[in-house]
Amino acid sequence: MLKILSYPLTVLYLLLFGLFLVTFHPIQWICFNWFGYEAHRRSVAILNWFLMRSTTVLGTRYSFTNTHDIPTDRPLVIVTNHQSMNDIPAIIWYMRKYHPKFVSKKELGKGIPSVSYNLRHGGSVLIDRKDPKQALMAIASLGKYIEEHNRSAVIFPEGTRSRDGKPKPFKPMGLKTLLKKAPNALIVPISINNSWKLLKYGKFPMGLGVHVTFEVHEPIENSKNLDALLIQVEEVVKSGIKWKE
Repeated sequence: MLKILSYPLTVLYLLLFGLFLVTFHPIQWICFNWFGYEAHRRSVAILNWFLMRSTTVLGTRYSFTNTHDIPTDRPLVIVTNHQSMNDIPAIIWYMRKYHPKFVSKKELGKGIPSVSYNLRHGGSVLIDRKDPKQALMAIASLGKYIEEHNRSAVIFPEGTRSRDGKPKPFKPMGLKTLLKKAPNALIVPISINNSWKLLKYGKFPMGLGVHVTFEVHEPIENSKNLDALLIQVEEVVKSGIKWKE
């Protein structure tokens, strides 16, 4: 019964989602070209609040738990598992004061209103998954960027989203490159749960009544022993993922 109901609600959700993307594209352009970085950053944050709210028609709820005093005057590397594209608006909105930038696949850099513009102009980097050398160079440039401007880089070290909530092994090279290029960065692990349930039927229709949770763990200082550090970070992120065989 819920799946049947999800068909018309998903159509409504997609209409709202698309409307917000199209509406905010010229707003982003004006903010970026007329008023500069800070205005553009705020427009992106507000856009992502609306994108989150568009899932309200699906009965989606979000809980973001952060009991830690995370500084805004130093670079951050936000490390999290990945369950769906719906992870991203919540991270952008709830972590907005830390200026989150993303490592995204190059295909997202064109053709998507608002999203592609922000990825190209907002400080994020686009990588070619088929070209490891280019990918690592782009990630290195992001590391230098956040180090210089005290901003944050968001990376999903699993490489791709989990379709059933089961955590995937971390691929260490991208994260290791970020940490090398941003030696003053504080690592902020986040565990995401239930986002995958929005796509439990596939891309259409969407799942209904999902409670997506984000748990921010205690930040971890960067260190020269990157191999041990990456193991620690992976363990912390996975410790908060509620998944059963």
